[in-house]
Amino acid sequence: MSSSFRLDLPEVLVASYRRSGEAGSAWISGLPGLVAESLERWGVVPDGPVASGEASLVVPVRDADGRRAALKFQMPKEESAAAIAGLAAWGGRGIVRLLDHDPASTTMLLERLDGSRTLEQVEDDEAAMGVLAGIFTRLHSVPAPDGLPSLGDVARRAVEQVPEAERALPDADDRRLLRTCASAVAELLDEPGDRLLHWDLHCGNVLAGDREPWLAIDPEPLVGDPGFDLMPAIDSGWDAVVATGAPDLVVRRRFDTLTDGLGLDRGRAAGWTLGRVLQNSLWDIEDGRTRLAPGQVTVAHAVLGR
Repeated sequence: MSSSFRLDLPEVLVASYRRSGEAGSAWISGLPGLVAESLERWGVVPDGPVASGEASLVVPVRDADGRRAALKFQMPKEESAAAIAGLAAWGGRGIVRLLDHDPASTTMLLERLDGSRTLEQVEDDEAAMGVLAGIFTRLHSVPAPDGLPSLGDVARRAVEQVPEAERALPDADDRRLLRTCASAVAELLDEPGDRLLHWDLHCGNVLAGDREPWLAIDPEPLVGDPGFDLMPAIDSGWDAVVATGAPDLVVRRRFDTLTDGLGLDRGRAAGWTLGRVLQNSLWDIEDGRTRLAPGQVTVAHAVLGR
């Protein structure tokens, strides 16, 4: 590691891994060494402040010829291996380009994008949804590689969890909506789709680039129906959506823009969007919540009205 580079791990990243148990604590303790090894492996040097969320660390770098890139570090697991497989399949079409990776550590050497400029900063919401629709179209056009998680399996498990999850919801309307979402998904299980999905594409996961104006980042690849990919875009920047005073209208407009842009059947897309409401609600219940989140309820009712 460059002698002038001091790696100060962001507290949010350290805390997240410390909470995750012994394996997480061991990984975060070894991260400085992994960063040093990776800099040497690819012959690059740090080139700016690091960035992170709760799961990954990104170190901007440049090589001996001055070319810019970024190293992304995340604890090896099924999701990080899937991200590598998805990025390799996409080959930079609509998404950040994977330049190289280390299979053992799942460290990725990525194209450098502008982390200070996200699609969230585009004030024209219709224009932002148009950008997302264009990216979705490109991502979904790429054949899915073998070995990725299947929407059929994900959705089937979610439907199976509903009876137990209902018991955690004291409100009858919440229970009824959860069952409605599960019923919509159950009707689609025989045709879960075969497209390569991003699974977490929203305005905050689209960055400005040099190669193209906007490129997606941070995929969680899944094989399934494109309608299942819409929810993070539909409720992107939810606080601002609520601030409009008519969040249901915003949801419907976004849903229409995305389904039109992707050429999707609105009935199927609505069903799979309810599947995302179901999935998100089940995760909330696992975290101890006893009411459905207002945003999830708004989206569900808006697409049901479609």
